Amino acid sequence: MSKKETVFVGTYTQPILFGTGQILQGKGKGIYRYELDLDTGAIEQVGFTPDVVNPSYLVLSDDHKTLYAVNELKKFKDMECGSISAFSVDSATHMLTLLNQQPTGGTDPCHVVVSKNGTHVFVANFMSGSVCVYPVQSDGSLGEASQFIQHEGYSVNPKRQRGPHAHSTTFSPDGRFAFVPDLGIDKLVAYEPDYTTGKLAATDSFATLPGAGPRHCVFHPNGKFCYLTNELDCTIYAMRYNAADGTFEKLQSVPLMMDDSFTGENSGADIQITPDGHFLYGSNRGHNSLICYKADTETGLLCYVGMTDCHGGVPRNFAIDPTGRYVIVANQDTDNLVVFSIGIDGVLTYVTETFAPTPVCVRLYLLG
Repeated sequence: MSKKETVFVGTYTQPILFGTGQILQGKGKGIYRYELDLDTGAIEQVGFTPDVVNPSYLVLSDDHKTLYAVNELKKFKDMECGSISAFSVDSATHMLTLLNQQPTGGTDPCHVVVSKNGTHVFVANFMSGSVCVYPVQSDGSLGEASQFIQHEGYSVNPKRQRGPHAHSTTFSPDGRFAFVPDLGIDKLVAYEPDYTTGKLAATDSFATLPGAGPRHCVFHPNGKFCYLTNELDCTIYAMRYNAADGTFEKLQSVPLMMDDSFTGENSGADIQITPDGHFLYGSNRGHNSLICYKADTETGLLCYVGMTDCHGGVPRNFAIDPTGRYVIVANQDTDNLVVFSIGIDGVLTYVTETFAPTPVCVRLYLLG
């Protein structure tokens, strides 16, 4: 029997207003579940959790018992904020059951992550530019927020950087530090979490070039390097990481897109690295492509490999399967998931695709 991975897909279910001013009509109905065949790369929908509003970003706890989804909204009940939902995951069927919801304190939450020790969940509120931390209860549900932090400031882009826009949270390999790329203030904001109290202490933040618009970052598996994708100037930073104090040294800046003939508007989106640390990929919205770089495990420097058409529009998010054999791209504006195989040289080869309504986030897990 073929080995299969479970794929959870978050969608937009309602109209969403982006920071660019674009309004997108969400076509999704909730959280979708697919299976990826590791022998063939085939993908098919096998389940669905309805009535979840704008579950745009998802994460599964390390024990695979709980899934968390942000509800990317500007209003939750009578509060001017979004929310986060916690679901139990059935160990046999992988079906989701709602445990509870909590307000995020800020508008349009766009990212959620579980701390490495599993005790807390961190949410980034994009439009209002804030971070919220929640304790995880014994059943996986979320307690009331242990801390809410509002970022302050602005940068040079008059349309996109008039205020803070926290976009994600990434933990250091040892879990001692939490880093929040803030597109609006051109900083990788650094915090030191206290996992007993659920409080964050600010440390030395890393500043990008003005107008870069930092969005997501990923650590190399060896823990020595970190790669940051910038949405506005469409670059990737390669950075050396100092684990002792949680600081970064910029080593290199490379483009997210290599196409001199392209004249349209482009913005950077996601960034991922293969489990073996050999290849780094970034997605382009507008050019609608993935770029591949080979990562030097000794120096951290990136060497260009090639670009791949994503076979759809606006590759918002993509994921590399835990075995390092496949990439699945969520094309937000063309309602499709596209599977690519990863060659030994890092080059992506189209395998197949399937329908997914307004997909925003795709998460792959070996659930057995």
